[in-house]
Amino acid sequence: MAEQRRAQRLDQPRDARSVKLPRFDPEAFGRWSEGIARSMGTANFIVYMTLVIGIWFGWNTLAPPSLRFDPYTFTFLTLVLSLQASYAAPLILLAQNRQADRDRVALEEDRRRATAQKADTEYLAREIAALRIAMGEVATRDFLRTELARLAEELDEAGQRRQRLERRQQDKQDRGATRSGGEGLDEPRDEMDSDVGRGAGTL
Repeated sequence: MAEQRRAQRLDQPRDARSVKLPRFDPEAFGRWSEGIARSMGTANFIVYMTLVIGIWFGWNTLAPPSLRFDPYTFTFLTLVLSLQASYAAPLILLAQNRQADRDRVALEEDRRRATAQKADTEYLAREIAALRIAMGEVATRDFLRTELARLAEELDEAGQRRQRLERRQQDKQDRGATRSGGEGLDEPRDEMDSDVGRGAGTL
């Protein structure tokens, strides 16, 4: 009796009753619902449904009364279509929710990739700017070509000057040899003249 009164007291909460409900794999159920939603959103489903309803109408209208299972007003067909609509709407919503989740994940992934690409682009831009600054202090191809051409011209001029100096030295040597040869010939003549003069004096 005391326990019943205690159980009926309103100032104490009741013990929680755990109700075990069957649980389903949400991923598998989601894939199944998406498959149904995709099939319902195709032209084949509309064509087949139209054929079934047409056959249903024709059979229950033209068949003998004893064979009609859903006579005019088609109550059973209305019930079937209502059940189909009542189940199709949640399945379509579930498929849309899964698609929205995938779109959100894809959007986050695209945002992450865009952020990474932006960071890479900024890094490459900084590196290119640094290379341009460094290239401003390094000899360029045009500068090297100009310097090499100038050095080649200087070498040509130096070679030409050297050739002129060698020619001058050769000319000087030739002139010196010519002069030394002329003096040698003059000395015997003087000796001969002196000998001739001495002979004439003796006579």
